[in-house]
Amino acid sequence: MFLIGTNPTEAHPVIGYKMRQAARRGAKLVVCDPRRIDLVDEADYWLRVKPGTDIPLLNGLMHIIIKEGLEDKTFIEERTENYEELKAIVESYTPERVSELTGISVDDLYAVARLYATTDKAMLFYTLGITEHICGTRNVMSCANLAMLTGHLGRPGTGVCPQRGQNNVQGACDMGALPNVYSGYQAVGVDAVREKHEKAWGVSLSPKVGLKIPEMFEAAHHGSVKAMYILGENPVLTDPNANHIKEALANLEFLVVQELFLTETAQFADVILPAASFAECDGTFTNTERRVQRVRKAIEPIPGQANWQTICQMFVAMGYPLNYNSPKEIWDEMASLSPSMAGINYERIDQENSLQWPCPTLEHPGTPILHVGKFTRGLGLFQPSEHIPPGEIPDEEYPFLLSTGRILFHYNVTTPYSGGISSVWDKEMAEVNPADAEKLGIQTGSLVKVTSRRGQVTTAVKVTDRVMPGVIWMSFHFASTPTNELTSAVLDPITGTGEYKVCAVQIEPI
Repeated sequence: MFLIGTNPTEAHPVIGYKMRQAARRGAKLVVCDPRRIDLVDEADYWLRVKPGTDIPLLNGLMHIIIKEGLEDKTFIEERTENYEELKAIVESYTPERVSELTGISVDDLYAVARLYATTDKAMLFYTLGITEHICGTRNVMSCANLAMLTGHLGRPGTGVCPQRGQNNVQGACDMGALPNVYSGYQAVGVDAVREKHEKAWGVSLSPKVGLKIPEMFEAAHHGSVKAMYILGENPVLTDPNANHIKEALANLEFLVVQELFLTETAQFADVILPAASFAECDGTFTNTERRVQRVRKAIEPIPGQANWQTICQMFVAMGYPLNYNSPKEIWDEMASLSPSMAGINYERIDQENSLQWPCPTLEHPGTPILHVGKFTRGLGLFQPSEHIPPGEIPDEEYPFLLSTGRILFHYNVTTPYSGGISSVWDKEMAEVNPADAEKLGIQTGSLVKVTSRRGQVTTAVKVTDRVMPGVIWMSFHFASTPTNELTSAVLDPITGTGEYKVCAVQIEPI
């Protein structure tokens, strides 16, 4: 198991528990993380990579694999293209250069490269520690490059596993909650796809790609987006450069928020609609391995109706007759329009407990493993990258590097509304290295002011060697310490994902 940019025992605790079990049963474990996460204690190798240097690390491993002839030559020849460009780019990433860039010893680079390349079955796991960078997309491509180079795809016990950031993120994307696709990842710009949906829905549809979330807020700033509807999100607390988000929301002419609680975002709303929680709704969740599972309500919706019913009522009020009777009807319509999910229905899920897409027909058993025999595009395309430094790095004025993440007790959400959870972990405890704490004259429990070019927050600190010297690590769960007022305004140019993992700050004792 090769883990890079993921802290599963805190952010994905079920998978993290399984990983711990596997390591104790003898599976080799490599952890690539600047921070000493829990699974470091189980790891055969801990690559303490400097924040923002994942591409040099991955290029360096590929350099060694190619130099030592450990690449899967048959897989490369039969199933990939653009290998020569990859080979040319990683040529300059010698172990000595990569060690200097990443802070990882040359010996460890050789050991991990050999282990990953020569193991028959190896999986690479990544999550937000890879994607939440200015070069997040290129980081992901580099992970795929390493897996293709060694043939670790298309077989049981191999593959690249992106661990999704929240429950049912996968399902939301599958349903078309993205600006460029309908359900099943069908592009809005393809005439045949659009015409199929126009016929099913009886309306004309635009071929234009919509706005990503950062683009929406930027447009709200400029006044070209005048109204917004937010369901189940709290961007004031969770999006980067949060003061910018507040300004955008304040500039809207009309904001609707559908929520369980009066969140920091809901406080900006002109209208608040009551939301139903997961425990009050029927439907489906799709997990990180594309497994579609039924969800059944435990109690009747406290607002009197489920979220889908509220959305349908808005459609009707706006002049479109949308009269579904159940989530099953909604699923059936979606599946009839989505080739990759056409073979999945509630009856089959109930009978078989779950199904993994692609599942194109009712006779198809589902697809537990992707890329068997060939890739969706035919040949796998190597997409090599040079090192791309972070958008903002420490300097004399802001000498510390801030990185952010999640803590187990608050899991994947902000939870100030749960007395039980707050009683376990009730405030931010920013992690500071002992060497830095000594220089600053602070100790565990001390209050400090953390300032970036975008904002300022107050937090208590925990002195620990879990973080490197020069680095401060914070979570984003607490309204009293809104960490994302500090985080970088820099975005990945392809996905629009914020660079949560690297920005420059100063720390002052209070």
